[in-house]
Order: sequence, then structure tokens, then C-alpha cells
Amino acid sequence: MKIAILSASVRIDRKSHRVALFFKNYILENKLADVEIIDLNTYQFPVFNERLKFTPNPTADVLEFAEKIKSADGVIIVTPEYNGGYPAALKNVVDLLYAEWRRKPIAIAAVSDGQFGGTQVITSLVFTLFKIGAWLVPARYHASTVQDHYNEDGTPTDKEATDKRAKGFVGELLWCMEAGKKMSI
Repeated sequence: MKIAILSASVRIDRKSHRVALFFKNYILENKLADVEIIDLNTYQFPVFNERLKFTPNPTADVLEFAEKIKSADGVIIVTPEYNGGYPAALKNVVDLLYAEWRRKPIAIAAVSDGQFGGTQVITSLVFTLFKIGAWLVPARYHASTVQDHYNEDGTPTDKEATDKRAKGFVGELLWCMEAGKKMSI
């Protein structure tokens, strides 16, 4: 099984990437699946003006990104909350693809520097993913005051409690991935 972790922030001094690193480390430490972080900050995509299937000459980076999403059995989207919504860079790549997202088990980890752990971002992101036919995993992961609870390398300040929350979240994703394999979706 292969999980892609989509780190959605491209901002300078972003904190949500710490949570992406945490999940990568957690999945590897517990030998739950193969895992790769797809970091939108690394790609620095331009704003797309068309879906990939209608783009006459997509770049190698775009094709690579699409293949990573397509080949993953499941995706964890780690997104910060910006003014109650998700980053434009994430919307950009969600709208770029279509078939690659369809029936793909996707788990959402919402991150904020405040007390509410990105609760507002979930609503808009769930709606968008639902509209394109993604399979939304019922569990959600909220990381409040991320700067206080995760070090730059993704190590949580309270590993035991954080691992306990991650276990249920990742467990739901793995269940959906396994169910998807059995259903040949």
C-alpha cells in the first residue's frame, strides 16, 4: 500500500509542513505503508488555466505530480487554514486533476496556528473534493497551535498523545484503501 502525503502550503515559514513530516515519520515507524511527501512548495506550479487532460503540452513536473497522485492508494492532504479556507496552491492542483482524484481515499489533516485546528478549512475542502468524486475518509485530524506542538522536523512535543490521535486517523485511511482494493476502484 502506498500513501501520498500532500503538503499544501507554499508560504514562507510554513508550519503545516511539520504535520506532513510527522505523518511520514509515523507511518514509517509503524511500518503501515510506503509513504512519500508531495510538497507543493517544491513544485511551485504556476496557476493552471486548464485541466491536465486538456493541456496540450504539460511539463514533466505536472506529469510527475499527476502520476504520484494516481499511483497512490490513498492520500493525506495536510492543509493549513488561511482565513477560513485552504491555500490557492492546493485548489490549483485539485482542479488540475480529475480522474486521478476519482474514488481515491483522501484523509484531511487541517492545521492552524490558533486554537481551532483548522476546523473551518474542512468544510470548503470537503465540498470541493466531494464534487470531483474523491472518496473522503470519515476521520479528520486537527492540529491546533501547530507551532507549539510540532518541531520543525515533525516531532510532536507530546508523542504519546499525538501518536494516539494519528493511529485512528491513519487507521481509517488504511481501512478505506484496503476496501478500495477489494472493490477494485
